[in-house]
Amino acid sequence: MNAVEIESAISDLALLPFDAAEFPFQFLAAFGNKPTALKRLRAGNSNISDLPGGVLQRNNIHIAVCEAGQVGETLAALRSSPATAKGKVRFILATDGEWLEAEELGTGETIACDYADFPNHFGFLLPLAGISTIKEIKDNPIDVRATSRLNKLYVELLDENPEWASEERRADMNHFMARLIFCFFAEDTDIFHGEGIFTQAVDQFSERDGSNTHQVLAEIFRAMNIPMDERDAVQPRLPTWASRFPYVNGGLFSGDTEVPRFTRMARTYLVHAGNLNWKQINPDIFGSMIQAVADEEERGALGMHYTSVPNILKVLNPLFLDDLREQLEAAGQNRTKLLNLRKRMARIRVFDPACGSGNFLVIAYKQMREIEAVINERRGEANLKSQIPLTNFRGIELNNFPAEIARLALIIAEYQCDVLYRGQQDALQEFLPLSKENWIICGNALRLDWLSICPPTGTSVKVTGDDLFSTPTDQSEIDFENEGGETYICGNPPYLGSRGQTEEQKEELRALFDKRIKNWKSLDYVAGWFIKASDYCTHTPATVAFVSTNSICQGVQASVLWPEIFNAGCRIEFAHTSFKWANLAAYNAGVTVSVIGFSLKPRTPRRLFSLDSLGEVVERKCDHINAYLVAGKDIIVNRASQPISRQAEMTFGNTPIDGGYLLLSREERDALGLTLEQQARFVRRILGSAELIRGLERYCLWIEDQHLPEAQAIPVISQRIHNVRKLRLNGGKTARDLADKPHQFQRAYFGEMHTIVVPSVSSESREFLPCGYEAADTIVSNLAFALYDAPLWNMAIIASRLHLVWISTVCGKLETRLRYSNTLGWNTFPVPFLTEQNKADLTACAENILLAREAHFPATIADLYDPEKMPDNLRAAHDHNDEVLERIYIGRRFRNDTERLEKLFDLYTKMTAAEQAKPVTKGTRRSKA
Repeated sequence: MNAVEIESAISDLALLPFDAAEFPFQFLAAFGNKPTALKRLRAGNSNISDLPGGVLQRNNIHIAVCEAGQVGETLAALRSSPATAKGKVRFILATDGEWLEAEELGTGETIACDYADFPNHFGFLLPLAGISTIKEIKDNPIDVRATSRLNKLYVELLDENPEWASEERRADMNHFMARLIFCFFAEDTDIFHGEGIFTQAVDQFSERDGSNTHQVLAEIFRAMNIPMDERDAVQPRLPTWASRFPYVNGGLFSGDTEVPRFTRMARTYLVHAGNLNWKQINPDIFGSMIQAVADEEERGALGMHYTSVPNILKVLNPLFLDDLREQLEAAGQNRTKLLNLRKRMARIRVFDPACGSGNFLVIAYKQMREIEAVINERRGEANLKSQIPLTNFRGIELNNFPAEIARLALIIAEYQCDVLYRGQQDALQEFLPLSKENWIICGNALRLDWLSICPPTGTSVKVTGDDLFSTPTDQSEIDFENEGGETYICGNPPYLGSRGQTEEQKEELRALFDKRIKNWKSLDYVAGWFIKASDYCTHTPATVAFVSTNSICQGVQASVLWPEIFNAGCRIEFAHTSFKWANLAAYNAGVTVSVIGFSLKPRTPRRLFSLDSLGEVVERKCDHINAYLVAGKDIIVNRASQPISRQAEMTFGNTPIDGGYLLLSREERDALGLTLEQQARFVRRILGSAELIRGLERYCLWIEDQHLPEAQAIPVISQRIHNVRKLRLNGGKTARDLADKPHQFQRAYFGEMHTIVVPSVSSESREFLPCGYEAADTIVSNLAFALYDAPLWNMAIIASRLHLVWISTVCGKLETRLRYSNTLGWNTFPVPFLTEQNKADLTACAENILLAREAHFPATIADLYDPEKMPDNLRAAHDHNDEVLERIYIGRRFRNDTERLEKLFDLYTKMTAAEQAKPVTKGTRRSKA
């Protein structure tokens, strides 16, 4: 369950008659526990509570229902209960049906409230569903509660009005929802000159069955589109109860005022939503969450679209907010310097070309208003009207509903800031009517001309695009003045790897890259925003910072995209290396991202942020940041045909091109009916990535030329060879060239003594790169890499943390898995000169790793390298291996991965700059192809 579903479930529970016996199970069900788990608790099989009527769920919560007035004492009993300690519970909770208290034992944080109000504290309890609590939700749950109510209303209205779900009416439905959100907010903040008058009007003047609710709402909306001095003359006349509502417009209530028809349930949902306290709504949270309401595909993931303020500030702070705060500090009480800073801020434009529901723009606006308020206070002008116009916060959004929500969120943010910094009275005086200026554009950011939306001078702006089908022609022009100033481009554009892009999206990238980059098809969709931003910078000074999947700074993508950006003159000014961009999904399942800021004239020193071993952000000042987000010169790691250092040669495994006829499962091998002697001659074990890591058994026919007549005399083998020949004759050129050798793979390499095997794809969650040491007769398939008869010290290098961070950086990933490459990862890996003693020490390290694995036979690599279950002796062997290797590099252990990469890139730069390639120590390989 997600956060919105949980809030809905516990709100429903709070409305039910209190049942002391059932409450613990109802409560756990509301947090996503399945009936089977509850059944075991009811039966007592998994309930180890030692209190009367108590229910204890291990590693989660201990609940007790008590007599009236005994809640405090019961909570104390839960806290001191031996079962609580034994069950390692995180929360304790006690209630008598009138009062409820709960405590998070790890932090000592508590809640205490009327039973009916406990849904207001659901954010405190979200960890019970495996959801990491986010401070903004924990402190102020109105955003999730409001999203939950609106989602129910939206779904009910579409059920009753299916035509409003059509493509033709979808914009009308979304506009209607935006109007409702504004009304809920306005009635709780005195914008409507009376608390709760919107919800009260609907409740009082519409029928309980919902039959005329649409008419009541239409009249209210019509009133807010008519100036007060024109209302007496308007026909038909407004009802008296509708005339109470002020003139709002600003485009929000203009045009069609048609409202979808309501059912009794839809009317109930609307009234319940209106009864929430919308004064506390947080536009930078709520906008992002409500965005999913209007998208049927995303609605199932409702509540997972929250973007945390700290993550957004990782973009905005180094982009420009830190500089503003430094200037504020430097200005002190100097009125002239403070005035100059305020004037500067009034001309800053923040542009998000993938703005969604406006999170980045709203937070940027609120942060700037906070700085401006300090300036005004120091100058003795605390009530001065803000000099920062909303029209300086511009965005492009593909879909119309989030575009409307973004504009509405900025309007709400402006009003809340005015109330906070100038007072309710001044805020109300200047809030209505809303401005007609439109600063959020609905359109395709990769097809629109960004300079037309956020031009160098900020005047005479008209939206233009290169495609009439992708650029709405009926939206308002941006047309207002704001001369000069700084421009900061930011946001969180859509990622989409090359395999996940639609044909339309591929065409958008083709239009941007086809005539400038050869290998653009490997790029993620987000690369389009980076190249558009770099082009923008060449026309007018701007600084850019985007959140992106870290894949565009890894592997082939880094070598394709960044040279083009660097050629435009841009350089990376700051970056946050990889971190999880968390959401409200259960278990905090976020994507791994980086933040990259760049400009034509980057400030110095450059700022590089990374996470230490405790998850704390560490800042490093440096002279340069390269395309791999490493402190160092602009260098691209290119494929190498041979190792640049003295390590052994690594080759791709053997490719069957056989349609599966040369490959065998254990059952298929046994079904051949071969003698042991024939099996030894014609069958070998074969390993790819899955076989190596998960210990799967797989075999292949391995027939050398001198044994072919004997093999063909065995009918089942002869038929398989025949099938391979037929398949190859009907295949492409490579397959046809192999048709005269249907008994063999494309290549037939194997070691004479042993083979070191490296998977081509493996999980990024492992702390060490999996690799294997196999007997000479084991065949390596094309789903892995092999070092045939290579000295064992090579395995120590492959298994090291140093090599893992290099591979993660320069090879990139397949989805979220590490993608190995011999030419890009192994051949480019810089290894310093190794003495014979160094090699002997590393050989011993590799042997210790193998012995530690052997001690846990038959555990697989997948078992042994699970980060949560890695055996102590194996971890110790790897730690020792890392220590021995890293001392060879710098005489001590590296402090972190950032330091590892800096050293590796420094070595790589020096080695590749050398005029003469160093000799290669090649392993042997035997081929019978």
